[in-house]
Amino acid sequence: MQWGRKVSGVQALGEGRHELRFTDGTTAGTTVLAGADGAWSRVRPLLSGAAPEYTGFISVEYFLFDGDTRHRATAEAVGAGSLFALAPGKGFLAYRERGGTLHAYVQLKKPQDWPADTDVADGAAVSGRIAAEFDGWAPELTALITDSDTAPVVRPLYALPAGHRWNRVPGVTLIGDAAHLAAPNGEGANLAMLDGAELGQAIAAHPDDVEAALADYEQAMFPRAAEAGDEDTYDLMLGDDAPRSWIAMMNDAGQAS
Repeated sequence: MQWGRKVSGVQALGEGRHELRFTDGTTAGTTVLAGADGAWSRVRPLLSGAAPEYTGFISVEYFLFDGDTRHRATAEAVGAGSLFALAPGKGFLAYRERGGTLHAYVQLKKPQDWPADTDVADGAAVSGRIAAEFDGWAPELTALITDSDTAPVVRPLYALPAGHRWNRVPGVTLIGDAAHLAAPNGEGANLAMLDGAELGQAIAAHPDDVEAALADYEQAMFPRAAEAGDEDTYDLMLGDDAPRSWIAMMNDAGQAS
């Protein structure tokens, strides 16, 4: 494990060994390399030429602190758990955190460079543009933007191709977003933790054959990740039939459980 360091590149040395180069100029060698380095993985190119592609959606993050006292109407709208307020092409996701904090994500279907004529470092200008998208919406909802206690964090959402997989390469594999990046759907962290647990179990089951362990892990992970990424969560939330499409999905999920 290498804590507090950032990988700038990876080089294959042959026979399943690799050299990691860090931004501080140091290096480290590996006999087994598990790339758990996220959406823009430096390890992924060892296995695959796939690159994340823009999904067509932007998520903007906000926080309101002491909601029950300082943002009472909005806190009541969010309720005791979470809130979905959705329409075609736009919507709010918000939920409670400890201490009365309201954590909100404003979702928009927009071009990747939107808003092209606004400086993303100018939080007030960005929030003004976003709030304008919700003109006429309930003020307790738009307050998630206009009354935020933090500057907006704008995140264009990316995903790897559906069913992303690769041929076995000695000494290296991927877990989490490095392996199967998808637009947020509530499963990303769960899948990453399961990847790590199953990789560990595979190595423990094949202590003298790392290649067999990595092959077993990948054979189980590929179909599991593909199934989890089958449903296009954002089209359900913000597509032309929103919010009906989202309500139908939630009803189906409730009946299945």
